Amino acid sequence: MTFPAIAGLRLPLIQAPMAGVQDHRLAAAVSNAGGLGSLPAAMLGADALHDQLSALQALTDRPINVNFFCHVQPSPDAAREARWRAALAPYYAEFDVDPAQVSAGPGRMPFSADMADVLEAFRPAVVSFHFGLPAADLLARVKAWGACVLGSATTVAEARWLEAHGADAIIAQGLEAGGHRGNFLSDDLSEQLGTFALLPQVVRAVSRPVIAAGGIADARGVAAAMALGASAVQVGTAYLCCPEATTSAVHRAALGSEAARHTALTNVFSGRPARGIVNRAMRELGPISADAPPFPLATAAMAPLRARAEAAGSSDFSPLWCGQNAAGCQPVPAAELTRLLSAGFAL
Repeated sequence: MTFPAIAGLRLPLIQAPMAGVQDHRLAAAVSNAGGLGSLPAAMLGADALHDQLSALQALTDRPINVNFFCHVQPSPDAAREARWRAALAPYYAEFDVDPAQVSAGPGRMPFSADMADVLEAFRPAVVSFHFGLPAADLLARVKAWGACVLGSATTVAEARWLEAHGADAIIAQGLEAGGHRGNFLSDDLSEQLGTFALLPQVVRAVSRPVIAAGGIADARGVAAAMALGASAVQVGTAYLCCPEATTSAVHRAALGSEAARHTALTNVFSGRPARGIVNRAMRELGPISADAPPFPLATAAMAPLRARAEAAGSSDFSPLWCGQNAAGCQPVPAAELTRLLSAGFAL
């Protein structure tokens, strides 16, 4: 069975969940246009998730996807945190930030029983996970109410693991994709493949439907992915400039500039490799820094620098998540962009 048939979709098109740059409005617009809108929940608490799902439910009765992270929370390490604060000290001085007032915090939380309690009341058609899958008991809860479970794979080994552990469909996330890498079996970035190298290998390796993600920004990219065996495509970066997205002004400006042609994987904003437009923080601190605490502990110390810089109209310390192909990022309504992308299914 194809993924659209499993999820009840009119179009085999998923809007990628993008924490920090969207809320329920983008997800509803895409779902109402026939695709699968996604709500990122990794940065939400239980109450906020309930509010977002309630608002989403009021805007659409079409299938939606709710996305969670499955990372293991690292143990606090005072020495490691001190090294990171020391690396950031010159910037704190530049922006007149008192290091003593910079709070520590996880930033993003993994899927939990509390979140499952909230989710169960809404029973979304699709639930997706990044960085593997949740514990077996939590996954069983999600599957018990009939949700289609998606997992992200960045290698063939991860795709096979996801199939063996209960994923109903697999997202083949190529190296071109913006935002956080979904790798979970290995931290070796040399194992990461581009979308059109990874996709056919995953299609051959598993029996589950495969969804192509990474670098797909227009109808021709959609057609190419489907020709290589994808059951659906997932698109993120192209939606960042839609009016329904909450993408910041400095992020939108960067996406529309020549700077968007240069992206890199960096860990300086969260502690885990993620693709974004190269800016001052990435150039001077990384892009991959040995001083950055593990995901998601690097986030808190960077937050005040981002706030001060953005207040001055600068994106120097902002995570400008973006895939390697920003050509399709247009300031058009999400429904219109969904229509333009869906033309690829007829090519």
